[in-house]
Amino acid sequence: MTSGTRHDAGDALKAREAALVAPRGPSHASGALIALERIPTVVVNDHEELALLVARRIATIIRERNAEGRPAVLGLATGSTPIGVYRELIRMHREEGLSFKQVVTFNLDEYFPMGRESIHSYHRFMWENLFSHVDAVAAQVHIPDGTVPRDELDAWCAAYEQAIRDLGGVDIQILGIGKTGHIGFNEPGSGEKSRTRLVHLDAVTRRDAAADFFGEEYVPREAVTMGVATILDAREIVILATGEHKSSIVRRAVEGQVDLEVAATFLQRHQNTTFFVDAAAAAELTRVATPWLLDEVDWTPLRTLQAVTWLSRKTSKAILKLTQADYAEHQLSSLVARHGTPGAVNGLVFNQLGAKIRGKSKLPHGRRILCFSPHPDDDVISMGGILRKLTENGNDITVAYMTSGNIAVFDHDVRRHLDFLLRLHRDDALGGAEVDAFGQKVYAFLAAKQPGDVDIPEVQDIKRIIREAEAVSGLETVGLGVGNGRFLNLPFYQTGKVKKDSIGPADVAIVRAILEAAKPEFIFVAGDLSDPHGTHRMCKEAIDAALGELWPDRVRGPHVEGDRRLADVPSGSQAPEVWLYRGAWQEWPVTEATWLVPLAQEELRLKIQAIFKHQSQKDSAPFPGQDDREFWQRVEQRNKDTATILDQLGLAEYFAMEAYVVD
Repeated sequence: MTSGTRHDAGDALKAREAALVAPRGPSHASGALIALERIPTVVVNDHEELALLVARRIATIIRERNAEGRPAVLGLATGSTPIGVYRELIRMHREEGLSFKQVVTFNLDEYFPMGRESIHSYHRFMWENLFSHVDAVAAQVHIPDGTVPRDELDAWCAAYEQAIRDLGGVDIQILGIGKTGHIGFNEPGSGEKSRTRLVHLDAVTRRDAAADFFGEEYVPREAVTMGVATILDAREIVILATGEHKSSIVRRAVEGQVDLEVAATFLQRHQNTTFFVDAAAAAELTRVATPWLLDEVDWTPLRTLQAVTWLSRKTSKAILKLTQADYAEHQLSSLVARHGTPGAVNGLVFNQLGAKIRGKSKLPHGRRILCFSPHPDDDVISMGGILRKLTENGNDITVAYMTSGNIAVFDHDVRRHLDFLLRLHRDDALGGAEVDAFGQKVYAFLAAKQPGDVDIPEVQDIKRIIREAEAVSGLETVGLGVGNGRFLNLPFYQTGKVKKDSIGPADVAIVRAILEAAKPEFIFVAGDLSDPHGTHRMCKEAIDAALGELWPDRVRGPHVEGDRRLADVPSGSQAPEVWLYRGAWQEWPVTEATWLVPLAQEELRLKIQAIFKHQSQKDSAPFPGQDDREFWQRVEQRNKDTATILDQLGLAEYFAMEAYVVD
């Protein structure tokens, strides 16, 4: 079949966007601002709004097709981004009566070879995350089969295509987008006329999947995928992207030329495709990053700061040296006109940036501070410098480690620590027989363990203890101690697998309890949401929920120093000021940062030493992402780069800097 014409779906999507996206969202843009966008793009504030919009569209199609007396045909995707959509569909089934009895589904892809019950299989993913929670009919669920004999694959793929055609085609196809721009497993070089087939996986794709398989060497080299032409045959296509790590490829797919090396660009030729992205994934779209190049803009203080900073870096001139000619040449004359002279706007932005800098004397003194660390090393990786300064300022600091981080410990580290334990307790008088039995059980399990197997409780405990001990050592390096650490071990993380449970009431209750106990005036939260498995995002979800319960009317933004005192009981008192940190995967741009905290050479060295204490993550971390460097190397470069940017803008020269955003 051929692509259908754009029907009223586009108008429906726009109506939802207008109703659900906050007015501050960048999706409210003039025609000129979206002139470069070759795929209609809806920008929402966060992944929850994205999930709501897309799930509602799917539900509408299901109901419309069923009212017509025929089944709705859905093309579905796997991965972390669609999970929110599936959760909302499950909620709609349970609370609104949305039925899937008259729904037929076709999934995009599957690894090959891959058993259906493997923890890595997309067949299992779909049943665990959607089908088993609704009234889906098993016979109407179609997922590429990773168990088909190789010599029968061509015939199987042809039958998959025919099954779609027999049902009249896919009504709505859900897609994610890979870092190379792949859709499904249509890797760079996939042609526009390609159909369902066996493909070789790109090196970048395999590396992205390495963490799920506990090592790149275990990732299948092939997969079965719908082709580009199969995808383009759908009447309507929705493609989703969240997170800063997708911002570059989103811009390439939406604004770039159609390119054989970027399969997502073929969607520009489809008559009814809509891109849904959160604010982070939209960050590099021209209408967001440099809207003044497209149309007249409202020169808010933030936009003025962004434009002048951009111009300074574009021209390689310090801010105070920018001239009328520089502004005119880069379409910023209206900004000068607004302020009268280049000197006036230069000075304004220079002072804005300077006011962000906070040395030790301007940081909190004698306050109660609670730092939430999603993993046992995020505290020192992301805010090791400010932790030392806050300690020196006499603050009462609690670091709450939200998860054990045990899945990120290699088995060889377990063997090394177990060997130490067995050697220590070899004397029967010290309980050696019991320890030996414990050791033999662990050794036997590790000897038989296959990639992806869930660790037995004894191994999970050893890995947890390894990471807790490292966390305490890291705290001691920055001047704190074992009494400053709290290990929350939130239930959502305790699956023993890479895949985690959803945040639930038990997680929120634990976070709420430590907020009530610590009575913090300031809290630090991971705002670095690009970690490979979404743990940071889920931890922030639990924190936000707990804050919402305790302070439903919480006012966000910096509080005036000296105007804050918490009552003895948190409920009803002033909410703590929330500082968001980054560091392991991303860094806050200087234009977005609320505060920039300078680090001297010796302070950065101390921070790196604290990171070194996490020996299980040293040399080769189990989940490094796409960056080959160790965490301490990334941190050193990013903290120095932040300081370098300020220097290039003409402000004071510092050795390194950490950046924070007040939520």
